[in-house]
Amino acid sequence: MTEKLNKEEKVEKLIELFSKHYPEPGTALNFSTPFELLIATILSAQTTDIQVNKVTEDLFEKYNTPGSMLQLSQKELENKINSIGLFRNKAKYILKTCKILLNDFEGEVPKTRKELMQLSGVGRKTANVVLANAFFKAAFPVDTHVFRVSARLGLSSGENVKRTEEELTDLIPKKYWIDFHHWLIDHGRAVCKAQNPDCENCFASGICSYYNN
Repeated sequence: MTEKLNKEEKVEKLIELFSKHYPEPGTALNFSTPFELLIATILSAQTTDIQVNKVTEDLFEKYNTPGSMLQLSQKELENKINSIGLFRNKAKYILKTCKILLNDFEGEVPKTRKELMQLSGVGRKTANVVLANAFFKAAFPVDTHVFRVSARLGLSSGENVKRTEEELTDLIPKKYWIDFHHWLIDHGRAVCKAQNPDCENCFASGICSYYNN
């Protein structure tokens, strides 16, 4: 049954539905410190979280601080992460980031978006992931799932990533930003897939713009 809701009403309904179907929202990346999350997020670009977790399980046993990571040469780090896409560039980013952390931030991961984006290989999305998941600061990372699912549901225009973040943070109450980000990812992985969305079995189909067009 289709419900005609404005965007604010749609968000209220989705919070109710998402919290029921995805009761434990959170990142799928395994980490125990802000530094580990930062490195895992850099590694996750164009790579599945499952594959990143396989790599970091071994990597973080010995190399879980900027100083210990810098014990590795670029070639050695490449060999440890070579099952991940773009591993050569990512190795370069990680080692450069570790140097910046030691030189400019006393080895600690900074807690502001502006400072995080001074690190090598860290764009706005990665900075937002670290802010939200390591420091529990209100932020709304927009990855491919968030971009796609929010547009299909009719919450965003699908114009570009920056515009999507602006639209979602204007629309969704700030206290739900972190959870809503995870809910959209969970829904994108489980139901609202890129190629074959399972609209017939989607609990949100009644309020979905894509399904009801």
